[in-house]
Amino acid sequence: MTILSPSILGADLLRLGEEIEKTQKLGIRWLHLDQMDGLFTPNIAFGPQFVQAVRKKTDQFLDVHLMLEYPMQYIEDFVAAGSDLITIHYEAKDDPEATLRAIRAHGVKTGLSIKPATPPEAIEHLLPLCDLVLVMTVQPGYGGQTLRDDCVHKLPVLREMIKKSGREIYLEVDGGIKLGNMARVAAAGANVLVMGTGLFNATDPEAVVRAAHGEA
Repeated sequence: MTILSPSILGADLLRLGEEIEKTQKLGIRWLHLDQMDGLFTPNIAFGPQFVQAVRKKTDQFLDVHLMLEYPMQYIEDFVAAGSDLITIHYEAKDDPEATLRAIRAHGVKTGLSIKPATPPEAIEHLLPLCDLVLVMTVQPGYGGQTLRDDCVHKLPVLREMIKKSGREIYLEVDGGIKLGNMARVAAAGANVLVMGTGLFNATDPEAVVRAAHGEA
């Protein structure tokens, strides 16, 4: 079954508790928490204290995405805050292998993300250290962007790489996922869909969840 991981970036932050409760009532088990430093991305968002606040509100699986130039120095803070999975970027300044090993050393699941310009082949050697691979289908930094078709083409390539690795690795997509394109993205190989405004601003969020689960 496809997993829906709602991006808190697309929620109404003034009503965050209510927004989280809404996802719980919809039966959603994951939440996606973007962290941005204003260097790796042009935007700034949240931090370990925010993850800690969300953790106090819910026992949902916290899918934490570090869009940071230097993620290594913050790993312990995000682990302590209650992250279940921490995704770093291949393009970050810190060595990705060392950072992934540091996350695993804390007993937290690991993710590795690639930006639109990075080919899938660049990360194949790192798959043994990954529990999740995240394909950005927009340029990271802002919510509400349109999905890029050229990035969707990476999914079958990565799905084949994952198969060859012999490991069970989630394949996640983040950027421009809406009700009208989620089936195509899932058919291309993704099994975790990050959705922000497409869910939180939906007139019928139950229909979105049914579609994500292949029930629509």
